[in-house]
Amino acid sequence: MQMKKILTKTLKLFPLALVLGFFGGAVGSLFHLAVDYVTEVREGAVWLIWLLPVAGVCLALLYLAVKRFAPLDTDRVIRSAQGEEEVPVVMAPVIFLATVVSHLFGASVGREGAALQLGGSLGSTLGRALKLGTEEKRIIVMAGMAAVFSALFGTPLAAAFFAIEVAVVGNMRYSALLPCILSSFVAYEVAHWFGVPPVRFDAVVQPELSLMLIVQVTVLAVLCAGVDVLFCSTIRGAEHLGEKYLKHPVVRAAVGGAVLVAFTCLVGSHDYNGAGTGVIEAALAGEAHYEAFLLKILFTAISIAAGFKGGEIVPTFFIGATFGCVAGGLLGMSPALGAAIGLSCMFCGVVNCPTASIFLAVELFGGSGVLMFTYACVIAYLFSGRTGLYKSQKVAKEI
Repeated sequence: MQMKKILTKTLKLFPLALVLGFFGGAVGSLFHLAVDYVTEVREGAVWLIWLLPVAGVCLALLYLAVKRFAPLDTDRVIRSAQGEEEVPVVMAPVIFLATVVSHLFGASVGREGAALQLGGSLGSTLGRALKLGTEEKRIIVMAGMAAVFSALFGTPLAAAFFAIEVAVVGNMRYSALLPCILSSFVAYEVAHWFGVPPVRFDAVVQPELSLMLIVQVTVLAVLCAGVDVLFCSTIRGAEHLGEKYLKHPVVRAAVGGAVLVAFTCLVGSHDYNGAGTGVIEAALAGEAHYEAFLLKILFTAISIAAGFKGGEIVPTFFIGATFGCVAGGLLGMSPALGAAIGLSCMFCGVVNCPTASIFLAVELFGGSGVLMFTYACVIAYLFSGRTGLYKSQKVAKEI
């Protein structure tokens, strides 16, 4: 009887998942191209960093202007996937613009927050228009999240399972499997039509499992779990301090932007502005500075506390890859392999989604190391505890 209900619900949502896949894929592709374009502009005009405080003020004013829809953040999308809240239409254009502006002027932010908000807004809007029930609307929100995430990163399986896992840790909604996988795969193909390449790091050599490698991976995964906790705690702490001492969001944005400019000048590098994709690629080729992961944590925490938009996942990739590269080398591993494990473990620890993290590792680095990545992600998940990026994320009761 239960399986019949799941099948009926899934077939009903099948065409909606297709629609979300097409629209989510198109929106995600356009967003990807826009962020890539402004990143090239910023790298060719490094003086734009000096305007970061002005950009922050403009974004704060924008969010104040749409305050009646507040809050407009990733946690609201997660609550929508839990069936507790609606996602307004205005969230999609606002997060699109805010993330593009944040990347243009050099804030240390990612893209996944925008992807989830864009996809969640599309799914919620479609659900309201068709007057779907609460449970069906939850699934459609998940499918929208999966679609845009898939188009943005080119990881359809990770995107689908991330959308299903992230709302309630430990509670996999089987009725959402087919809609999320379908919308994710369709969006992935749409991204190909737009010429958006999937993120892949096939050059990472994955050795045969051995007792020594298991010991090394265990230690590295535990260390990554510690960095997970440090990263999430630093972001929470920066947000708390900002709200306590700089109560008005416009002032907070101006001061935060100015601090980021000052730190960029002190560091003498623009590696920590924007997503830092080049640094991630270098780490996965076996090259990273010892202090890189700490500086990225600092830059990202200040950016998020100041109100810049985009998310924390790509910075998480940066932190995990650079830390893993250095720590893996010290443990006697290949630095490139350490970077790949570090990236996967960091993602798992901050989002608390082990299944999605395993699929992400396989899609990014290839399937030959699936046992190693699975083991590493499970260790990171267990040792990072319930620390995570998303305040609204719930944890299912474990028997």
